[in-house]
Amino acid sequence: MKHHPNDLIMLFNDLFRESFRTILVRGTDEPEYLPEVEGGGPAKVIFAHGYYASALHEISHWCIAGDYRRTLVDYGYWYCPDGRTAEQQQCFEQVEVKPQALEWLFSVAAGFRFHISVDNLNGGGAVDGAGFKRRVREQADRYLTNGMPGRAEAFFRTLMHFYGMADRFSSAWQAEFPDTAPVHS
Repeated sequence: MKHHPNDLIMLFNDLFRESFRTILVRGTDEPEYLPEVEGGGPAKVIFAHGYYASALHEISHWCIAGDYRRTLVDYGYWYCPDGRTAEQQQCFEQVEVKPQALEWLFSVAAGFRFHISVDNLNGGGAVDGAGFKRRVREQADRYLTNGMPGRAEAFFRTLMHFYGMADRFSSAWQAEFPDTAPVHS
């Protein structure tokens, strides 16, 4: 199955351009979120270098951000670039659990391979790589059991239907974790 970033742009923009005045945009460098400018164009979720995985990750952040956060550049979040200390990395791993859980679900819904990211190649890597992956997985399972934020659920369902995974999601999710029974389809 081919995975083109332009498909994500089309799906996201069709779903959210009018209802949330937000569009997904292919970027050339670092990902960024730019809020709607009053009287101007829509908010922009900009993903890095045209990478499909980057688009899914940035969409995940947008799906979690509340009304106020979506009025702020990059949702007003602190970001310390690659090369973080152990303490900075621990903070990064704490705030990345929910977006990476959604990204994982979006990836499976699209039939795309997910890779957990500790985003610290020039630092000491993960503080607790196995623990981080476990927490992301547990959060994804909670989303499947208890429901996702509304925009995330809408995008998730759109991906499943576009990529023909609606009838296969449960088995694909189970294949990710043979010891975890899926609860969502």
